[in-house]
Amino acid sequence: MDFANQQKNKTMKLLKISIIAGLFGIMGVCTAFILPDSISTSSEKTIEPIQKSGKVGLDIGDTAPEIVATSPDGKEIKLSSLQGKVVLIDFWASWCMPCRRENPNVVSAYNKYNKAKFKDAKGFEVYSVSLDKSKDKWVAAIAQDKLDWKYHVSDLGGWASQPAAIYSVRSIPHSVLIDKEGTIIAKDLRGRNLHLALDELVTGF
Repeated sequence: MDFANQQKNKTMKLLKISIIAGLFGIMGVCTAFILPDSISTSSEKTIEPIQKSGKVGLDIGDTAPEIVATSPDGKEIKLSSLQGKVVLIDFWASWCMPCRRENPNVVSAYNKYNKAKFKDAKGFEVYSVSLDKSKDKWVAAIAQDKLDWKYHVSDLGGWASQPAAIYSVRSIPHSVLIDKEGTIIAKDLRGRNLHLALDELVTGF
């Protein structure tokens, strides 16, 4: 194959990747890889009865893997330190516009459910894991979006983030809802679906 044809094929591949990446942006996710199975659907989700697997993993019923990462003020925060509460593990980044658009919904859920009474838990918390590389931009986005909960962590690794690797995160926003024992009970709850899922777990406000 001559040089001109090689360049033409390379240009066509880049064009296809750009089109697909643009579609992902329209659909409301930031992606590191072009993987169709990482797209969140808009259908309503509710929490089905959970059969606990007894193993650490990423499927519904598995025990969520531990995350140990650093807060903006340099403190190490373990996910397991929130055991006893229902926790939304929220993967996001300041540079991800779909994440920033979803943040008001997460804030609304936090404000609504943080002090709610749960059937079998001591409350609700958000454990935010940022895929930022810039600490300043990360901290600024927390303030701008009024993410007022205490549990913000990042290793400032971007897509090479260790927590993201542990959770096989290929698109953001990405969320995992766990119960008081750290069992995964739902994933990728966005918009109204997050509120519907939490409604099933509360007994009152």
